[in-house]
Amino acid sequence: MSGLFLPIDGSGTASATNVLAPNASPMTLDGTNTWVLGQGESVLVVDPGPDDEGHLRRVVELLGERRVAAILLTHGHQDHSGGAAMFADLVDAPVRALDPRHRLGEEGLSDGDVLTVDGLEVRVLGTPGHSFDSLCFWLPADRALLTGDTILGRGTTVIASDGDLGDYLRSLDLLRATAELAEAEALLPGHGPILPDPVGTLEEYIAHRRTRLEQIRQAIRAGAKDVPQIVEMVYADVDRSLWPAAEMSVAAQLNYLKTL
Repeated sequence: MSGLFLPIDGSGTASATNVLAPNASPMTLDGTNTWVLGQGESVLVVDPGPDDEGHLRRVVELLGERRVAAILLTHGHQDHSGGAAMFADLVDAPVRALDPRHRLGEEGLSDGDVLTVDGLEVRVLGTPGHSFDSLCFWLPADRALLTGDTILGRGTTVIASDGDLGDYLRSLDLLRATAELAEAEALLPGHGPILPDPVGTLEEYIAHRRTRLEQIRQAIRAGAKDVPQIVEMVYADVDRSLWPAAEMSVAAQLNYLKTL
């Protein structure tokens, strides 16, 4: 797995190659990872990325003579799906997603689906939480899991306005159990570098979420009255440019605590 830990063009596993979109930001880290799956005459492309023609044409160049059987979306956020329609036109392929609003063609994606392209098997896992429509893709041949924004290569993901923390915690538990049972060797995230310790990473994510929930409980007990006050107390060590995202996560955590 040459270049396994680097979020750069060409890194990945035997069956998955990364093309890094030039949309780096505090929220997208180094940029969106577009994944090309397969080494045969036909491939799958996961998350074409933002509406950036230069990036999309670089993916086409990487493909060479290979045919794109389908474009898959881990979820519908624009930094992953914004370029899907243009890319579909460039390569004449359907777009498959859980959310019908992001599909081009008759076929969607759902938990339990199994796709095969030139002998490469891709299994779909429903992992709502970051967003309601989040999916992960398991590559048995590489023991690698494409995680979209459910797991990031650095830091932790935000619970977006269309997500749900209860769902997210259940998805983390599912992925942790799957990674252990399948002896996963790598997580291929939607942003940031590849992670070589799937079980350890997922355990860290689960522990982090539990810690944040307790910190929010403590902030409320200390007198915090609203989301901005909680963010100021709990996320004091986080760059202020990320506080708007933290507010989304805090709101999701407050909603979750109300259900307990």
